[in-house]
Amino acid sequence: MEKKQYESVIILTPVLSEKQMEDAIASYRQLITENNGDIIHEENWGLTKLAYPIQKKVTGFYHIFEFAAPADIVTKLELAYRRDEQVMRYLTISLNKHAVKYNERRRKGEFNKPKTEAKTETESAS
Repeated sequence: MEKKQYESVIILTPVLSEKQMEDAIASYRQLITENNGDIIHEENWGLTKLAYPIQKKVTGFYHIFEFAAPADIVTKLELAYRRDEQVMRYLTISLNKHAVKYNERRRKGEFNKPKTEAKTETESAS
């Protein structure tokens, strides 16, 4: 079975303890790997302010999984998200070749490097 690359973002409720959050993340990581998926990259953005209140909460724990897996995993993963009352929102997308390449460059830090600006002739003359 062919594996496609996906990116899944979840927002967990801010009332969780650090341990509860880690356990929830570990359960989703295990769900991906048990269903023949390979986790490529994970990012924990931590407690972040939401753009608008969700369930009367203004912050949430963001976590991103980038993984390669068979297509049927998405329905299983999203069903687990819907059943978990700790998950306020989630979004899973399929990555095309351009998004995969962009994510690889982002992980290498190519977009975080400060841009060096060449001095103009007037600055160097003074």
